[in-house]
Amino acid sequence: MVWRGIRAAVRARPAAFLAITGAVLALHLALPPLVLAVTRKPWTYFTFNPWLKKLPEYVISGETLEKKLDFLSRVALFWFTADGPYGVPEWGFAVDTMDVLRFVVMALLVGAYGALWLRARQQRRVSGWHASASRSGGVVGAFASVLGLSTGPCSVVGCGAPVLPVVGLVFTGLSSGTLAVLSVSSRIAAAGVLVLLSAAVAYLGWQQAPSPQR
Repeated sequence: MVWRGIRAAVRARPAAFLAITGAVLALHLALPPLVLAVTRKPWTYFTFNPWLKKLPEYVISGETLEKKLDFLSRVALFWFTADGPYGVPEWGFAVDTMDVLRFVVMALLVGAYGALWLRARQQRRVSGWHASASRSGGVVGAFASVLGLSTGPCSVVGCGAPVLPVVGLVFTGLSSGTLAVLSVSSRIAAAGVLVLLSAAVAYLGWQQAPSPQR
């Protein structure tokens, strides 16, 4: 039932689904370093992981499948860094394979939500304040997922601090206890946004599922 409703909405609004999905994915990849560049310092270095050239060789190597999957799930794909005083980076932002997977899943969810909401509005299933609240909720959820998701700056720059959300890197001079709270809360918030958005997509998909033909 749910899947039929989602599929019908995507088929009815394919351009909107692709545009929203692409925009959210672009936000996940581009907005965090832009926020840090504006609030902290412009990045001075960007690179794709040079090791990726050895990926085919590693895949066919004699390592066990378990070790390969564990390593490939953690390998950084690219990163931004901003030079700081005394040779210590001011900030860093890394994206690994699990980050990309999470970004894609979130982008697909927001894209499906947008297609479902547009189809529901066309069918006059939402109107007035309910329509405005639903639309605003989707936008807020998209931006919250971008800035609230954990990032891995220390996996690249070796700063020794916990993995932090982008909003945590914006501020300077925070205590270690505050950094730890931000680290844990960002993971909880990210999981919460994912669960709530999934529930909203499931509900709209169920609501708009076409009746089975007899």
